[in-house]
Amino acid sequence: MCTTCGCSDGQQVSYTMAGAHTHSHDGHTHTHAHDHTHPHDHPHPHDHDHDHAHAHSHDHSHDHAHSDAADENAHAALHAGMHGRTIALEQDILRKNQMLAERNRGWFEGREVLALNLMSSPGSGKTTLLERTIRALRDEIGFYVVEGDQATTNDAERIRATGCAVIQVNTGTGCHLEADMLAHGLQHLNPRPASVVMIENVGNLVCPALFDLGEGARVVVLSVTEGDDKPEKYPHMFRACQLMLINKMDLLPHVRFDVDRCVAHARAVNPDIEVLQISAETGEGMAAWYDWLRQQRVAGPGAAVPEMAEAAIG
Repeated sequence: MCTTCGCSDGQQVSYTMAGAHTHSHDGHTHTHAHDHTHPHDHPHPHDHDHDHAHAHSHDHSHDHAHSDAADENAHAALHAGMHGRTIALEQDILRKNQMLAERNRGWFEGREVLALNLMSSPGSGKTTLLERTIRALRDEIGFYVVEGDQATTNDAERIRATGCAVIQVNTGTGCHLEADMLAHGLQHLNPRPASVVMIENVGNLVCPALFDLGEGARVVVLSVTEGDDKPEKYPHMFRACQLMLINKMDLLPHVRFDVDRCVAHARAVNPDIEVLQISAETGEGMAAWYDWLRQQRVAGPGAAVPEMAEAAIG
């Protein structure tokens, strides 16, 4: 997990899916259609359970002058060393995640399954988007959904009400999904060949952009209630995505949001990003989104493989 945001400490992940019973598999506890969930601990390579005792007694019988400059240099060297180890650890985590993501990608491609990673701030309308999309296209496309949230099965219950197979991944203190979490979810969803897996990531415009899940394409959902400067403030997210959906267009007359400025900001960081204006609530612009989905299916599951994670590793 992240060494920079603190979500790695004491993280617990649980998986909940419609079914008849709870069972364990590979050390992971999964809850099926019960009100109780059983979290499991993920070990983290940077957890420290050892204490460092530093008891130095210096008995000097002579005058010993300590240079403030020397102390500052020593402190700076120690800080630099710690910072270097933190960077190395984060790169190791990203590399491990990338390896698992490539396995997922191969799994999708082998079954001709299109996987889309939907990312956004909390409350942008991702779940409403999925509900309307599934209901509109379920006779044409077989959908499966992976729901990512820190807690609750609220969104999974909404998706389940559409008749779509869904698994809820609760990340605990984690602020994003990772490739191994998706792999565990896929084991239980078992999507049919030539279907579409929609991954609703944890609401966050920062960390999810760094973690490749093995998806075929990335979609960022931005609602007009958030402000038109989000692509400028969170460039990594918008650089990592193939499509930006500007959602809640029905609220545009009531908020301060300049669509042209938002699109300009997005294309300043990612000239190739596609942009669609929609309202998942009213259905405005959704036909263009459905066409985009169809085009992605025709292009194939690996046609728009994201490169952000590889670039982030450096």
